[in-house]
Amino acid sequence: MFPSDTTVDVRGRSVAVLPVGSTEQHGPHLPLATDSVIAWTIASEIAARYPEVRLLPPIQFSCSQEHADWPGTVSISARTLISVVEDIAESLRRNGVEHVVLVNGHGGNYVLSNVVQEGEGLALFPGRDDWAFAREKAGIETSAYSDMHAGELETSILLHAHPDLIRPGYETSDHLAEDRRHMLTLGLAPYTGSGVVGRPSLASARKGELLLAGLADSFRHYLDLFGPRTA
Repeated sequence: MFPSDTTVDVRGRSVAVLPVGSTEQHGPHLPLATDSVIAWTIASEIAARYPEVRLLPPIQFSCSQEHADWPGTVSISARTLISVVEDIAESLRRNGVEHVVLVNGHGGNYVLSNVVQEGEGLALFPGRDDWAFAREKAGIETSAYSDMHAGELETSILLHAHPDLIRPGYETSDHLAEDRRHMLTLGLAPYTGSGVVGRPSLASARKGELLLAGLADSFRHYLDLFGPRTA
């Protein structure tokens, strides 16, 4: 998961997309790197669609404390994630890139909203409306709340873009936990034994393809925030 651009290729690109993922459990059928893979896949789709966008390598560790009960999960603190993102944005500004869009693949990275609000020339993607647009376009059947983790949406994107990363068993891994009111305090473990919250059995490669297309469509509004586009 690395871009192949040289220093010559990125000259003059005014917007950078920074994928932010995580390393955490995603049930028995999806890899620990799922959120990083999804963030990278979305960012790659954007960069392929919009030539003024520079694709950055992903941040693969973030705030996954709610998954600490499962082996393989690795977290960093919110303050560390803030510092990493701010340092990257500042380095890019010194290099002439004034605008950075954080492409977030992990729902637990709440702090990124604050980073964007407090920073300059930053945006966070996909937002709630972007996901809603893409979900409708793709025909995702499970609600956004119910499809929380390793469910229909995430499994669909990997089925389309990285089917080699999916293990058998997603067809029988459905688990819903509609009352998760204390998850911030207790973590996810009290609400699922497998780590899955959602209905991966409904996933398909076609839904994943349409999800990515919908998100790429939606991204044009973010470019409009930063002024006229070159393409």
